[in-house]
Amino acid sequence: MAELKVEMQKLPNGVILVKPRGFLDAYTYGDFEQTINSLFNEKMYRLIVDMSAVDYISSAGAGVFIASIGVAQENQGNIVIVRPKPAIKEVFDLLGLSQIFVITDNMEKALLSLA
Repeated sequence: MAELKVEMQKLPNGVILVKPRGFLDAYTYGDFEQTINSLFNEKMYRLIVDMSAVDYISSAGAGVFIASIGVAQENQGNIVIVRPKPAIKEVFDLLGLSQIFVITDNMEKALLSLA
């Protein structure tokens, strides 16, 4: 069974960098969802999710993003996706999430979009 590890780092201006690594699928999405919800419970709603180390995402994994962005935006925050691999970007495109999320390969642009 594939594994998911999540690292977090505080950035300036209340932005949290979330770095999942591995597979984000039906087996692991719950752990990722818990991570996001724990940040929300701490009133942290400005997230950059670095997807560069995610090798696979299923619809269950994408569902975490769908459920989370509304909560972030309702609390004057947002979720920005940075550096997704081409296969991950394709999943976001197919699900229409590219119209909802800021997706960039540039960390500076990600930070600016949360400013």
